[in-house]
Amino acid sequence: MSIKERLAEIQNKIVAAARRVNRDPKEIKLIAVSKNQELAKIDSLQEEGVVDFGESRVQALRDRYEQFPEVKWHMIGHLQRNKVKYLARMERCELIHSLDSLRLAKKINKRAGMEDRVMKALVQVNIAEDENKYGLYASEIIDYLHQVSDFENLQIKGLMTILPHVDDAEELRPYFKEMKNLFDRIKEENISQVKMDELSMGMSNDFEVAIEEGATMIRLGRSLFGSRGY
Repeated sequence: MSIKERLAEIQNKIVAAARRVNRDPKEIKLIAVSKNQELAKIDSLQEEGVVDFGESRVQALRDRYEQFPEVKWHMIGHLQRNKVKYLARMERCELIHSLDSLRLAKKINKRAGMEDRVMKALVQVNIAEDENKYGLYASEIIDYLHQVSDFENLQIKGLMTILPHVDDAEELRPYFKEMKNLFDRIKEENISQVKMDELSMGMSNDFEVAIEEGATMIRLGRSLFGSRGY
């Protein structure tokens, strides 16, 4: 199956999942996770109208940034504080999906200020309380958001989570549901300068369930690109 055929199949699944719960499919943004993929595959997806691409390493994003001047880049992997300066210089670094500590928030705010810009980020939530994953526990989120709400050069735009890989995506539905409940609860808190516009959850093996439970962004690699390029 070609990458264009895979994209069409995924788009059909997005539409079907959204309609099952009376959502507008246009509410869901596809982030193409391009790590370790051939440049030609990125070109092919761009030709089909995909503009949002995700990388899990800052170095990979830096390497590809100039090669694809039309792409909006998303940093989806764990972000080390000493790499923030590189992202701050990239105007088309659209969104950081992995804000997971106060120290990182302070660094982003500082570096963005030095570049005279506001950087947008999602707070990573470890909703399953998995010791092997990054992110804040749900019980910590409200206090954390109050701590970062007055940062002038960091804009919180929503939440992100990464769930464990399982054979049956239905096993993850309670976690997706819990994420949506947390997302809605934060909206009701109406914390100054904190927006809940995006809920980034769902990957290749579980994105349909994630959409049914309220995801606005899904991050797809394997199901979209096929096997890794190298």
